[in-house]
Amino acid sequence: MHEDTDRESDAATTGALPGKRLRADARRSTDALLTAAAEVFATSGVDAPVRQITARAGVGAGTLYRHFPQRSDLIAAVFRNEVDACADAAEPLAARHEPAEALVAWLQRFAVFIGTKRGLGAALHSGDRAYDSLPDYFQQRFVPVLGALLDTAARAGEIRADIGPDDLLRATGNLAMPAHDDGEGHTRRMVALLVDGLRYGAPPQGD
Repeated sequence: MHEDTDRESDAATTGALPGKRLRADARRSTDALLTAAAEVFATSGVDAPVRQITARAGVGAGTLYRHFPQRSDLIAAVFRNEVDACADAAEPLAARHEPAEALVAWLQRFAVFIGTKRGLGAALHSGDRAYDSLPDYFQQRFVPVLGALLDTAARAGEIRADIGPDDLLRATGNLAMPAHDDGEGHTRRMVALLVDGLRYGAPPQGD
């Protein structure tokens, strides 16, 4: 009885390992493709040739199409991945900085996110159903994050309390559109100016 049990246990363990390796390999391939695609999209736009993405990721075209059968599937996955990375950056920034400084740092991070999404706006309005859930995903991830940063800074008396996350996301997004020669430098200055405006009307310290 014990021998049968041991054999069953060994078989289960042996059978589990290849599956785990396959899942780990698939995860690495997916991560490499998402990272490579984000970099290529940032420099060449979302219509960049597939070979640029696969070459940067170090995988074949078959691997890409196995994970992302349509280009829109890849674009949507990159967008969600980048949204998550940007939203998740808020917590460590809040832990390292004073509330208003954390707010500025995250808005700068958000502005970079918007500014590097070349061609994504057109893709989102193309009518492809793969993008239908992305606007809501954007709101669901960013509104609570920015809302928390604003609330913390307002409670600390560092900014005024009458600005909502939706308006600030829209304003920062407009500033981040790549319409100027110095690109990110201009955006950083404008975001800093925007937050300076939030400081105006903040309650005096000690009140």
